[in-house]
Amino acid sequence: MKNSKYVFDKLAKLFEQGLISSKDLANELMTILKSKRDEIVFKMKLTSKDEFEILLKRVENLEKKIDQLKVQKKRNSRQAKKS
Repeated sequence: MKNSKYVFDKLAKLFEQGLISSKDLANELMTILKSKRDEIVFKMKLTSKDEFEILLKRVENLEKKIDQLKVQKKRNSRQAKKS
């Protein structure tokens, strides 16, 4: 309940500040959620901050490679000709 109140308070502040654009709102919301995620991970003491940053970069690189492979697969896949 405390976490949901925190998110609602942040959203209310955004509306008060006049962030009307949906893109700005989406970016701000993602920033808030990422900071809460990082905070939770640090509280759990799963990894040190340095290790977490390294792992985060590795995951981002892997996500980029997966996206590139998906694009290549779409380009290479062709439909069979109907006879």
